Amino acid sequence: MTQPDMNELIRQAAEVQAQLQQAQEELLAATVTGTAGGGLVTVTMTGGAEMTDVEIKREAVDPEDVETLQDLILAAYRDAHTQASQLAQDKIGPMTGGMGGDSPFGGLMG
Repeated sequence: MTQPDMNELIRQAAEVQAQLQQAQEELLAATVTGTAGGGLVTVTMTGGAEMTDVEIKREAVDPEDVETLQDLILAAYRDAHTQASQLAQDKIGPMTGGMGGDSPFGGLMG
C-alpha cells in the first residue's frame, strides 16, 4: 500500500478551501425574498440571512388589527430565512459533506 503524497493532499485541501470561500462569497451576495399574505408583506434578505428590506402593502395595514400585520411580517421573515437556509445548504452543504452541525449555514451563522 502506497503512502498518499502529502503535497497532493495539501493541494486538494487548498482547492476545496478556495471553492468553499467562493461559495460563501456567492451566498452572502445572493438575495432571497419571503412573502406572506399573498404578497401583502415581503421580506428580502441576503443568503447569509441578513434582512435588507421589508415591504408592506397598504392593504395589510389595519390600525384595528395590528396583530395580523405582526404575524404577516413574522411569516414573511420565516419564509425568507427558510429560503436563505436552503440556498446555503445547496451551495455549501455538498462541499462540507454535512459538517457544521444542525445548521445548514455551518460556521456562517455562528
